[in-house]
Amino acid sequence: MEIYLVGGAVRDHLLGIPNYDKDWVVVGSSPQEMLAQGFRAVGQDFPVFLHPQTQEEYALARTERKSGQGYTGFECHYAPDVSLEEDLARRDLTINAIAQSADGKLYDPYHGQADLEQLLLRHVSPAFSEDPLRVLRVARFAAKLSPLGFSIAPETMQLMKHIVQSGELQYLTAERVWQEWQKSLSTQAPQVFLEVLKECGALADILPEVDALFGVPQPPQWHPEIDTGIHTLMVAQQAAQLSEQLCVRFAAQVHDLGKGVTPKHEWPSHKMHCHSGISLIKTLCQRLTVPNECRDLALLVCQHHSNIHRTFELKASTVLKLFNQIDVWRKPERFQQVLQCCQADHQGRLGMQAAPYPQKHRMQHYYQAAIAIDVQSIIQQGFQGKAIREELDKQRIQAIQQAKESY
Repeated sequence: MEIYLVGGAVRDHLLGIPNYDKDWVVVGSSPQEMLAQGFRAVGQDFPVFLHPQTQEEYALARTERKSGQGYTGFECHYAPDVSLEEDLARRDLTINAIAQSADGKLYDPYHGQADLEQLLLRHVSPAFSEDPLRVLRVARFAAKLSPLGFSIAPETMQLMKHIVQSGELQYLTAERVWQEWQKSLSTQAPQVFLEVLKECGALADILPEVDALFGVPQPPQWHPEIDTGIHTLMVAQQAAQLSEQLCVRFAAQVHDLGKGVTPKHEWPSHKMHCHSGISLIKTLCQRLTVPNECRDLALLVCQHHSNIHRTFELKASTVLKLFNQIDVWRKPERFQQVLQCCQADHQGRLGMQAAPYPQKHRMQHYYQAAIAIDVQSIIQQGFQGKAIREELDKQRIQAIQQAKESY
């Protein structure tokens, strides 16, 4: 039995970046031997075992043969005679096909170290095109590594386009699509994930609601970048700089979906996009089983971002209505998340990346004024039932108005 560290742990170590997951491949062993040594079997399609102490994954060396459609349409062969080189050959990218032995020796039959030096994402073999999930994985690796200067090799991009044209993407499950999108949202450059999918043609299949934004013009006086798709990429980039929270980054990417269904005769105006985007976000989140926290924030940002941009024009009563709909009283953190998305939207325009967003501070000022109103003092004054809420709203509106006048 020979055990090798493989995949991302080796890649990231060579790049000098953090990695918190270790995957191991076992050559020359069998399921019976692994179980006899205390490993616990967890793999359904091929033998994967959890180490009895570390709980890290150990997979028997295997080969794969395409036998059906989609990323699950493979027959796996595992046996003690499957070599390390054969196992590495089935991996997606050369930089992920490097193994390291216990004594630190590197095994790199597909020249992954050379591609690390050249900052290239390159496929290991033509078998790359047999697995549609690899389109999303490469897009995700591009998002992860683009801050280091990585790009996709032209021949690999060509294979990705071939996969898209083959129609294989339709066999990807919603869970796997969301899994890759979610991982991309945790990178420093999540917009690159969308850029790559757009370049290879996969965005129309995977996220048609986002793809529909490209080519849709916006008023140039407000959006010098004009194209709504380009604006979305810029907002995604800004959101990643403002927050590490998944739900903020997700909401920023989808808050403008309503602009993709604006009738052409109304371009470049998008007066109803806050309304039309609601149903699109709901449909997308239901299709991909997006977590409720992400969905709920995205809906709030879609509904309210235009009003928050107009903070200085809003009446005190309108501000209170907005606060109630966001439920700032019970969920103050979500209110801050909405403001972060609005700031990303404001700064996600040409020449505006470093622009101040005073609306955020003004809204926070209004919130502090409104939250200072004590409901217990209202009850002590003798108000009961519905009258408590009415008086609370009345005093909060007065507090917001005073905050407006004294700011």
